Amino acid sequence: RRQRRSSQDQQRVDQETTQLSLYEFQLCPFCVRVRRMIDRLNLNIELRDAKNEDTHRQDLLSGGGHIKVPCLRIEKDDKTIEWMYESSLINQYLEEQFN
Repeated sequence: RRQRRSSQDQQRVDQETTQLSLYEFQLCPFCVRVRRMIDRLNLNIELRDAKNEDTHRQDLLSGGGHIKVPCLRIEKDDKTIEWMYESSLINQYLEEQFN
């Protein structure tokens, strides 16, 4: 069931999610789990195909240190970047931030 928000709250959430992107493989079951959470929480997070897009694959390796998915890239207000691996940790983070 998809989360509903007022249009003002949804705009705020959409603004906050511009700082997030998910590196994923389309058929990875752990990535599917995270995409389902993104959908359930009604989040507008950019999905980056790290399997078929060389640029995203290289960004994941150089930034996060591993070609392992799912990985949530979090750009903080001070412009530092956190790379979060593990679907359970990503889902927990998303629920805490946006539920």
